[in-house]
Amino acid sequence: MKNRKASIQQGGLNRRAFLASAAAAGFAATASGLLMPRESFAAEEPQRGGNLVLGLDGGQTTDVLDPGTYAGSTMFLVGFTWGDRLVTTDPVSGEALPSLAESWTTSGDAKTWTFKLRKDVRFHDGSPFTVNDAVQTLRRHSDKDSTSAALGLLEEIETIEESGGDLVITLKNGNADLPLMLTDYHLQIQKNGGMDDPNSVIGTGPYKLESFEPGIRITFSKNEDDWNEDRGFVDSVEVLVINDNTARIAALSSGKVHFINTLSPKTMSLLSRAPNVETISTKGKGFYSFLMHGDTAPFDNNDLRMALKLAIDREAMLKTVLGGYGTIGNDYPVNDAYALAPTDIPQRAYDPEEAAHYFKKSGHEGPVLLRTSDAAFTGAVDASVLFQANAKEAGIDIQLQREPSDGYWSNIWNKKPFCASYWGGRATQDIRYTTTQLSTSTWNDTRFKDPEFDKMLLEARAETDQEKRRALYRQMAITVRDNSGLILPVFNNYLNARSVKLKGWIDDVGNDLSNGQIASRAWLIS
Repeated sequence: MKNRKASIQQGGLNRRAFLASAAAAGFAATASGLLMPRESFAAEEPQRGGNLVLGLDGGQTTDVLDPGTYAGSTMFLVGFTWGDRLVTTDPVSGEALPSLAESWTTSGDAKTWTFKLRKDVRFHDGSPFTVNDAVQTLRRHSDKDSTSAALGLLEEIETIEESGGDLVITLKNGNADLPLMLTDYHLQIQKNGGMDDPNSVIGTGPYKLESFEPGIRITFSKNEDDWNEDRGFVDSVEVLVINDNTARIAALSSGKVHFINTLSPKTMSLLSRAPNVETISTKGKGFYSFLMHGDTAPFDNNDLRMALKLAIDREAMLKTVLGGYGTIGNDYPVNDAYALAPTDIPQRAYDPEEAAHYFKKSGHEGPVLLRTSDAAFTGAVDASVLFQANAKEAGIDIQLQREPSDGYWSNIWNKKPFCASYWGGRATQDIRYTTTQLSTSTWNDTRFKDPEFDKMLLEARAETDQEKRRALYRQMAITVRDNSGLILPVFNNYLNARSVKLKGWIDDVGNDLSNGQIASRAWLIS
């Protein structure tokens, strides 16, 4: 695979250009193996067998199995453990690759897409995977009354149907990124699309769900009839929800678990010296943020929003909260890990004097209430205390309310008007903005509603001229930076640790936890 990839690039046509030109010409991206990621990325031959135990934070007692509801790292991983999407992504480039869809073609205007689906796949209950299962899955998530987090991504779909044994998706407007949209982690394919029971996770993934104790423990057994032989190397997977950082570290150090996520930067150097443990720092698209609801007083005042954006010391947060494991953010949710990311927008800096100016201009008097929790992101409480101290220098009184970790994502995030939050990455800029800035998105967690922004988003989505698309994305970033309720001080590296017995880890630009697929990719040595 590496030699084939090199030959494409040396011939003057990289993977992105290849896929873009193929889509424009109506050619298919196929599952020939040319663009298929394999576990051969790893240096060792995978071993089979054993019970893989993961100690994860981000699980809650309110979690449910409907993939449309998944939020937090635990359920993010759960979806990839039992399920498959139609399309997956390359861990290095982030390009769209075949999964349950083995190839696809598009019309010249990128409005009509035809997906050829695999014929050799069975669900965990032994029933065959059919085109209807894909149709029903996408219909459930795209229904106008759906509560799925993927609804905003799929709203431009006009029809989803089976035609001649293929899946055909017709869009209201062209979208050159449709295959990448279908990589969203909520779109795990379910038997009959989950129409009978959205919490029935009968999927086609490498492991079958055995037990589900939300916020406590989740277990899986190997799918012996898995269509993909390059994954699922262990006999069983056990996920232990361990939301306490100290407890997670103790579990790894004692050998109770093979892997833990979301390490505190303060513990990275300590763990790196521990016997039989390896730390992992992976650059990605995730970010730490503070969210203001732009339709709720007092945050419906853009002068107040601007004051708060200028009242946070980003450099100090990167250094003290992230320990340097990350990069500075500029109040829009895109960094250089995304294709066509803007690179020349002036960096917003800490400016107490200017923050005081905007605060006075806003006319707001008295404190503002910021809700925070360890559940929001690693170091969120410390980051909130730092923000409070920064803002005080500008004469802004931020009062902190520390919320319980359990229930934070269901009771505080996207419900309260000012809170700490975290986002993982998305495959494209279009998906990133559609998820959280599109006016109609279910997960528009700043209540940002700008018709001109929505118009630019749809225009960029259908634009095949990459320079025109780049210009649109730049203007979109500026609009969000200057007008939304998003305060994005830093992009974080993903900090994890593993036992030396765990092998097969792949750094994946898509997201944390090897883009949710650590259980699929890992194996154990004795």
